[in-house]
Parts: sequence; structure tokens; C-alpha cells
Amino acid sequence: MPQSRSAGLLAIYPHITSRDRLLLQLLDDHHVLTTDQIHRILFHARRTCQIRLGELAALDLLDRFRFARDGGGSQPWHWTLGHNGHRFQAAAHQRPEPTLRTSRQTVQRLSANPHLTHLLTTNEFFVQLTAHARHHPAARLDRWWSESLTTKQYRTITADGHGLWSVDDTTVGFFLEADTGTEPLGRVVAKLDRYAQLIRRGGPRYPVLFWLGSHHREEHLHQLLHSRRGDVPVATATHTSDPAEAVWLPVGATGRVRLAELPSDHGQPVADNPNYDDDGDFVL
Repeated sequence: MPQSRSAGLLAIYPHITSRDRLLLQLLDDHHVLTTDQIHRILFHARRTCQIRLGELAALDLLDRFRFARDGGGSQPWHWTLGHNGHRFQAAAHQRPEPTLRTSRQTVQRLSANPHLTHLLTTNEFFVQLTAHARHHPAARLDRWWSESLTTKQYRTITADGHGLWSVDDTTVGFFLEADTGTEPLGRVVAKLDRYAQLIRRGGPRYPVLFWLGSHHREEHLHQLLHSRRGDVPVATATHTSDPAEAVWLPVGATGRVRLAELPSDHGQPVADNPNYDDDGDFVL
């Protein structure tokens, strides 16, 4: 009797833990994470992480790639969904089952994506918040949306990511602009026009966080932002800082504050504001 197409996947189910399912969902949402990033958000021991990733790769739930470092050595492993991982996620979300060819092409295109560094930088921001929350019980990352989901939900803007960060009873929403230094700062500042449109439509007035590669670039950005008027709250920090801590410099301020201390307004319960349900209640 011929074996059904799903039989091979069903045989894997007894080997998939709740932590594995969370990892599969993270990679489905955010495409790629390094070994170190996965270790910090899901595991306590690095060796345990490495062993488990190898086991998931052997089941074809995960796939991986890495590049040579300039000057010698190799970059860390970059993990993404394998063919069975794509199949599992397709079944979980009632999507058509991908072919083996489609799954392999997805990995190849991701590995060759010229924006891969930018994607990893964006994910690193949220990884740091998640890792911080693991060691601080009062803190929570309640929402981690990718660029594609943020664009789909808010339409007007094209942020690199969006999140809700809570400490005790305070919840701050934010939009992330992860800067890798490849764009002129004038173009970076121009992105704020779309956030202003969102606010005028009754959308949230969340701070736009520019996460920059150097203090020099941060200083030059503030020089441009200082002369700009608008209702969009903006704060900056650099990649070397813990984004949960007092590292954010609002425009016009002289001191840095914690992420949870930035001003945040969830907006009005209008039809296209995803923060509210049909009854006008705020939802995470």
C-alpha cells in the first residue's frame, strides 16, 4: 500500500517538543536566527542548544548555512526551516503543503539575500529583549512582529519590526528602524512622514526607535532630527547597548531613558488599528 504524503511528517511528531514548536514558529515568522540567538532565547546551556539543533536538522525540521569570515574562519551557523519544518508550519496554519523544491529554493534565496545582515540585525534587537525578559520576571516582550506583518497590519508604514514591551504594569509600543549604515541619513529621516500619517489616521503614537551602528552616526542623525518638527516621538541607541536598559536618547533630550519610560499611545479604536478588536478593547 502506498505511503501517504503526510506519513513521514506524522512519524516525526513524537520527537517535537513545545520548545521545538516555538522555534519553528519563530523561524516561520522571522526566517533566520543564528545559533547564539537561539541559545539566548530558548536554552540555558549552549551545548544543549547545539545538540538539539543538530537533532532537528537530522529530522529535516531545520536547515542551516554559514559563510566564510574575511580573514579566515567561519561565520556562525544561520538556522532556518528545513523541508519538514515548512511542511509542519504549513499544516499548523492551513497553508498548502510546500514541495521539496520550493523549500530548498526558500533556503537558497534567503542565504543569498543581500539584506540578510539587516534581517539578522533586526532579529537581534528582539532577541536581546527576549533574553532580557528571561532574566527579569517583571519584563515581557508581548509582541514581536516582523516587517511583513507590521506592514500588513498598519499599511501606512514599512517598519523593520514592531513590538510591545511591558515592565510591571507599563506597556510601551514601538516601531523599530534597524540601521546598518547603508542609507543616507536624509532618507532615514524621511521615513518619519509615514509614521505621521499613521498617527493622523488615529493609529498608535509609538516611538520610532532608530537602532544605529555607531555613536557617530547617532550624533549626525540627531542633528538632522533636531530641526524637524512633528508629532512622531523618536529615540536612538546603538547596537552595542541593551535595548531594554536606559540607552534611549529621545530627540531634544539630554539624558537617556529605559525603553519602558518612552512615551507611548496605542491610538484610537478605529477600524484599521490592529491594537483593538471589534468591541474597541485593546488586544495584544
